[in-house]
Amino acid sequence: MRRLVLALTALIVTSPSEARAEDLLKYDVRIDVPVTLLATGGIVGSELWRKSQGVNECRWCGSNALDEAVRERWRWSDDHAANWASDIAGFGALPLAAAGTMAFAARREERLGEMLSNVLIVTESTMLAGNLSQTVKITVRRERPFVHALSQEDKARTAKPHDNNASFYSGHVSFAFALAVSSGTVATLRGYEAAPWVWGGGLAVAASVPYFRMAADRHYFTDGMAGAVVGSGVGFAVPYFFHRRRADETGPRMRIAFLPAPGGGRISAGMTW
Repeated sequence: MRRLVLALTALIVTSPSEARAEDLLKYDVRIDVPVTLLATGGIVGSELWRKSQGVNECRWCGSNALDEAVRERWRWSDDHAANWASDIAGFGALPLAAAGTMAFAARREERLGEMLSNVLIVTESTMLAGNLSQTVKITVRRERPFVHALSQEDKARTAKPHDNNASFYSGHVSFAFALAVSSGTVATLRGYEAAPWVWGGGLAVAASVPYFRMAADRHYFTDGMAGAVVGSGVGFAVPYFFHRRRADETGPRMRIAFLPAPGGGRISAGMTW
């Protein structure tokens, strides 16, 4: 009993710096930067290819009772407003929330210099999720809800005819959940005490994206759910399985950090053991 009391006392009075969790994130800029750039190029290239193909016939043209029921209930009369809301939430508010909470988590432990590498891993995860989404869209070619409701003649007159059959699965939703989950996973692997804030802030905003995509009549319910599942899976798998260092792992590691300095700062890169 005495030993237990002493152990609990030591745990309570241990300073935050002494009790800080082990940093289990590893990366190599010689690999991760090229992978991120190639993944980004893959998204841009596939989008340009889709535009060059013009109007493609849908391979999955129908719907189902669940998707139709949710569509009738959640679709807005002003679909353009909902479309703008999905862009603002997914590409504006979410990156700010993820970066802001992660910077807060790092700053409160005086580890703000790790943000550059954190952003690199999150970007890599998100771009890889985007490549998978583009591949599935091109392969499946599900007709979007609002396109399905048009006559055959009007389908060729939409604002983006090449995008008519890109409903499954939602790239917006996949992006949102890949970003939110990868940010939370990176913060957890870093051992930040405030990692739950990164998870909570990111997922709270990401959860609004599938709703807005359905409200905009751009996606069905199953499109959004599939995007959330796949995006979350990639967002977790890339940091956890490819950037998680075992607690007992030793050896050289490439590290990059931003070091504040009078009048600006500098980026430091080097090997550590």
